[in-house]
Amino acid sequence: MLDACYISSAVEAAVDLANTWRPIKGEDALETVEQLQDFFADHPPAGPGEPSSSATDRGTGPSRRLTRADLTEVRALRETVRGVLERASTDAVAAAALINDGLRRSRATPVLRHDHDRWWTEVTADTDRCAAHLAATTLSALACVIATLGPTRLGVCAGPQCRATYVDLSRNGSKQYCTRTCAHRASVAAYRSRHSNS
Repeated sequence: MLDACYISSAVEAAVDLANTWRPIKGEDALETVEQLQDFFADHPPAGPGEPSSSATDRGTGPSRRLTRADLTEVRALRETVRGVLERASTDAVAAAALINDGLRRSRATPVLRHDHDRWWTEVTADTDRCAAHLAATTLSALACVIATLGPTRLGVCAGPQCRATYVDLSRNGSKQYCTRTCAHRASVAAYRSRHSNS
């Protein structure tokens, strides 16, 4: 049911995009065109059942020469995506407004596709700008998570020294940390705190 609405790779791309900025550490993994090219290489925009050549057809694949303008647009999109992930669980209305505004700006359009006897819907942008396609993909995926699982499935790591974002696609929806590493650190810190006070 959920796969018909969004694909996990689009959700992962949204989280990874937001997490190219680490506010606690002040680290930015999206400062150069080369880093942007690497991001797109790691997150090809093909949908389920869609041939990988479509990434090139849309102007976002490896053959597309990215520019500083593309970098500026994707960094602006990152702010929007991160804003959605940070606000959804506490202010779903504000997160929805960010999503809707981002989809409008990217000129996103829903499309019904068919391949290998399978039908699926996808949101695309009617422009050759790579940031617009990334916006259509990531923001529509986050919108579907909110609509199907609820806004509390989007969040920020509870680790005090982290602030990475995550989307919880688990059955029980109890995720509080971006990774097991952060959960383990928090557990160890809590254990030490309890024992130092006793």
